[in-house]
Amino acid sequence: MESNFPTSLRIVIIRAMLKLAGLLLLILIAGGVYLIRDIHLKNAAYEASIAKTVVEDTFNEEEWDKIENGIHVRTGLIDAEGLMTVVSNCTSCHSAKLITQNRMSAERWNETIKWMQKTQGLWELGGNQEIIVNYLVTNYPSKKKGRRMILENIEWYELEN
Repeated sequence: MESNFPTSLRIVIIRAMLKLAGLLLLILIAGGVYLIRDIHLKNAAYEASIAKTVVEDTFNEEEWDKIENGIHVRTGLIDAEGLMTVVSNCTSCHSAKLITQNRMSAERWNETIKWMQKTQGLWELGGNQEIIVNYLVTNYPSKKKGRRMILENIEWYELEN
């Protein structure tokens, strides 16, 4: 059975249908990406609200920056010059325990900060970087690792057979 449409008209109709199909496919893909992104953002916001609630429930406003026996209660960091700069710039992303366990020299702290800025999304610290590094090397200096101290003043005893 022959078609009543001329060949050129059929080609135009097929091209229009292909363009429409392509446009619909593009809309579906964009909608899927939007939904996935939206779900991810809602999940991140939910997790942040939970973390905030946990922190707020754990520390009321009076205890938020409380110092007790020379220690910042919420973070466990030593109360010294630069403490609040460290708290506001470092503990918003990770635990203070990560700071205290990584005792480094000023050079190594500066390298670590550059690494965090390059790979972990840390913002530019400006003048705060020097304050932070000074606080860290003063209060959490690097330690030489090695053998334990020699035991002294030990009262030894004989083992019986």
